[in-house]
Amino acid sequence: MTRRLVQLLFFGSLLLLTVALWKKDNLPQFPRLQQALMNEPLQVPIKRAAFNTTVNGVTYTIQPLYAYDLYGLVVSLHDSKTWWDSVHLEWNDHLNVMDLCVVWGNNLRRGVYQEADYSSNEFECSFRINSAEVFRIFDQAALSNNHLLTDKPGIARTMRKVRLGDQVHFRGYLAEYSHNHNGRPFHRGTSIVRNDTGIRACETVFVEDFEILQPGGGPWRAIVWIAVFLIAMSVIVWFRLPLSNNA
Repeated sequence: MTRRLVQLLFFGSLLLLTVALWKKDNLPQFPRLQQALMNEPLQVPIKRAAFNTTVNGVTYTIQPLYAYDLYGLVVSLHDSKTWWDSVHLEWNDHLNVMDLCVVWGNNLRRGVYQEADYSSNEFECSFRINSAEVFRIFDQAALSNNHLLTDKPGIARTMRKVRLGDQVHFRGYLAEYSHNHNGRPFHRGTSIVRNDTGIRACETVFVEDFEILQPGGGPWRAIVWIAVFLIAMSVIVWFRLPLSNNA
């Protein structure tokens, strides 16, 4: 292989990586969405006593309020272990693993989910729509930010694999939770309706089961790693070629 070919491989792979990184978090087109995502979340009142669980040395009291079952498309997310999130650490909140902002139902059927820009912070999911017409038909009751709680390491690992554009399903309980670790009381509630807004509008879900139904990103997530491999190989080959090989 000549140096010219290696150069072409390197820069071609670099271009491919740039395109793949740009496209890997694109939301899927409507035909690729599973039918279950067209349904509203299922919420059923229950009577269940509070129970305790311990995570990272902190004992939490969980009070289930409703059984909850949701299918949705992930449009934004927040990992509570991200380096800049000091709030969950300050609160000794090791139970809240991930926040997933999801859409379903009308927003998917109408196609307006692709017209919005979404973002998440430690507490909320926000969206921005530039078109007044699209904003008018966007169903804010078919979007929710979910504080997902679990004491099961396997479920936590699956949650942390979620990326933008993934189609997910989880079930568990809308719940309040609290602790009094080292004499520092903490309590967090939950929304029990879909049409509220603001910082108290998030659903707090103690998760019993979680699954990624279909990863997003199409082939682009795999292409990212293919491009990285080709870049690395081109660099290795470049340094192994004889200096006189200029053709």
